[in-house]
Amino acid sequence: MTLQHIILLAVVQGITEFLPISSSGHLILAPALTGAADQGLLVDVSVHVGTLAAVLIYFWRDVFAMIGGVFVLLSGRINPGARLALHIILATIPVVAIGFYFKVSGIEEQMRSVAVIAWTTLGFGIVLWIADKIGMTINRLEHMRWGGALFIGMAQVLALVPGTSRSGITMTAARFMGYERSDAAQFSMLLSIPVILGAGLLAGIDVQQSGDMTLTRDVFLAAGLSFITALIAIAVLMNWLKRSTFTPFAIYRILLGGGLLVWVYMYDQAPISLGFLS
Repeated sequence: MTLQHIILLAVVQGITEFLPISSSGHLILAPALTGAADQGLLVDVSVHVGTLAAVLIYFWRDVFAMIGGVFVLLSGRINPGARLALHIILATIPVVAIGFYFKVSGIEEQMRSVAVIAWTTLGFGIVLWIADKIGMTINRLEHMRWGGALFIGMAQVLALVPGTSRSGITMTAARFMGYERSDAAQFSMLLSIPVILGAGLLAGIDVQQSGDMTLTRDVFLAAGLSFITALIAIAVLMNWLKRSTFTPFAIYRILLGGGLLVWVYMYDQAPISLGFLS
């Protein structure tokens, strides 16, 4: 991979991971639109690891509260940190189970197409807009119950389809249940921790077994760059949601999805060459 390609992927991942517009979809679109070789799932996951570090740092208070809550649970008691940790665990179970099936069955790679991304980007963009319009803003994270956490976890399974957006679909589910926008985003980002951590560990094993030092260098560089951009993106999004809505993201998704559908069905997915990536 060229340096320009790595920078592009890292910046795209850092900006889009926690915005409800699908980071995985944009990572697949990058080579499709530029004519560059597909970077593959391994590099995709490496930039996700960079964003994991960003969310751990930004939400360090919640992370430490959950870690402390686990020790409280061992003593037979429960506190807010323990409750949040249990909600995250419960909401993670569905995507782990279904994701494992996708991995071993090969379905994961088969869905990495522009047509799939176009439909999911458009469709779930409309769903996000509806949820944000009709959803009340009466619930906070401390109001979450087991059923609510499981509902968000089941919604997260849909993000296994590229273009759906893991953050987007979980925020959508939370908004349908009346959670305030910033709280919906906060839970979505915390929910990314176990998912990205698991994928990152698997990717690390693949890198070690490959013995390809060039690939290892690319992976670490991409992760570092995505960390910086993700940290900035999280801060901007959380500040935005304190005073505004998800409407700009929904509009972006609808326009992007519609544009991709035109490209797919009228121009037969002819790649747009940007030269500097070749």
